[in-house]
Amino acid sequence: MLKNKSILITGGTGSLGKMLVKVLHDKHMEVKRIVVYSRDELKQSEMAKQWPAGEYGHDTKMRYFIGDVRDHHRLVHALEGIDIVIHAAALKQVPTAEYNPFECIKTNIMGAQNVIDACLETGVKQVVALSTDKAAAPINLYGASKLCSDKLFVAANNLRGGKDIRFSVVRYGNVMGSRGSVIPYFLEKRKTGVLPITDPAMTRFNITLEQGVSLILFALKNMWGGEIFVPKIPSYRITDLAMAIGPECRQEIVGIRPGEKLHEEMITETDSYSTVEFKNYFVILPSRKKWLEEDFMREFNGRRAQLGYHYRSNTNDRWLSVADLRYLIKKYVVC
Repeated sequence: MLKNKSILITGGTGSLGKMLVKVLHDKHMEVKRIVVYSRDELKQSEMAKQWPAGEYGHDTKMRYFIGDVRDHHRLVHALEGIDIVIHAAALKQVPTAEYNPFECIKTNIMGAQNVIDACLETGVKQVVALSTDKAAAPINLYGASKLCSDKLFVAANNLRGGKDIRFSVVRYGNVMGSRGSVIPYFLEKRKTGVLPITDPAMTRFNITLEQGVSLILFALKNMWGGEIFVPKIPSYRITDLAMAIGPECRQEIVGIRPGEKLHEEMITETDSYSTVEFKNYFVILPSRKKWLEEDFMREFNGRRAQLGYHYRSNTNDRWLSVADLRYLIKKYVVC
């Protein structure tokens, strides 16, 4: 699937982008070229120490492009000769998006359209855009902007005409240990002896960076165009996470922040009408498609989701215990 392919990762210096580079570089020797596209020169410089770039005198598959998804012309230049795009660039902090709404819109929505247009112009074959649970029934601007982005990438399949290109989306919840997420925050706060709990009933989905990368590669291998891939992953209670990180700490209830949900949701009841279920994942199918649902389900051995079904972290049938969380944190976060 990846043999002799050139792959560009927007937002490639983020937590997931770096893990993608690690997996593609170290485990997929058949990849021809890996391009990191981001606007952070310091992080690119730090990544280049671990994975040197060809233009620095090293004969490697790595390339680093300074650029912003808001810049259509720069994207077109960066995408020349690229076969696969993984779109991970986004403004992701909920409070930041609320305070700077149009900056969020310019990156998450207009930037998404720039990526789509540039891919259509340059002969890219496959595009996987990364989404978030906050895009399902959004209550904050970040979630609303990512829902718009998802819609753009799904609908992009209607624009391809005779071009050999497919667009799909991967949606998942909390990435364990990612920058700005709750686990690094709790690890820092436990030094004070107090862990702030927004609400003791709060639950979250959990996925590791490695699992996130595996889902992206799975989507690249199996995408027909227009799907939203949703993994079946476990949930945890925020109080159990606090106990796993700081069992000696006092838990202080501080209340839910503006724009924050009590429980995560990745498939809404309305989505269930176009959702099919497989062994390890769900797929939300596009409303307009050039292939039959029956063919898709038969190809991957799936079945229609029950009407009215929703996939939320509090009604999940898979849960992480305090011991499970402690093990995963030691393995994937505190190395």
